[in-house]
Amino acid sequence: MQVLYEDNHIIVVNKASSEIVQGDKTGDSPLSDTIKEYLIQKYNKPGNCFIGVVHRLDRPTSGVVLFAKTSKALPRLNKLFKDGEVEKHYWAIVKNKPKEDEGVLTHYLVRNTRQNKSYAYDEPQPDSKKAVLEYKVIGKSDNYYLLEINLLTGRHHQIRSQLSKIGCPIKGDLKYGFNRSNPDASISLHARYLSLVHPVSKEKIEVIAPVPEDVLWHSFTL
Repeated sequence: MQVLYEDNHIIVVNKASSEIVQGDKTGDSPLSDTIKEYLIQKYNKPGNCFIGVVHRLDRPTSGVVLFAKTSKALPRLNKLFKDGEVEKHYWAIVKNKPKEDEGVLTHYLVRNTRQNKSYAYDEPQPDSKKAVLEYKVIGKSDNYYLLEINLLTGRHHQIRSQLSKIGCPIKGDLKYGFNRSNPDASISLHARYLSLVHPVSKEKIEVIAPVPEDVLWHSFTL
């Protein structure tokens, strides 16, 4: 686990693609428990300690995740995320270049809970939610393109489904149409940047998560 930022109220880490943020039906140890153990050992805390899950990343996705360390910070952070006052940028590796080098994607997502998948439509559908993101081609390697994505809404599998809808599925993302998986079962989607006003000190916090130690991630000419 790589800690990117920590103070009395929040901790921000760089999640590996194999980790889950919060406990699920797999029974695997979640990142929230790993952080608790880290804090207990670092500060020699007796017993349990508080960690509040504020937002999540899909398991095969890597990158920046923020947690609350205090019950004071948790509801304030929840409100910042709910009100869209947290800026989040992602990097995604795709095989197919979008028609335009940059643009705004607007779709209407319908979530299928049984399949754990969201379907993107051009027009509103029953029970659909509007999904908006900005994208820009920022890099190129021999066979792939690197996109930077600014999420303007936070929907289930939003980036994955929207990029798939325009014919640019993320590398390794079999669920959304890429033709083969990555060897480590990851998808090539990385939460690169997070910015917010600190819930207690009111200072602006900006965090950048280094990309995974992988030859392809480091092959792009930006």
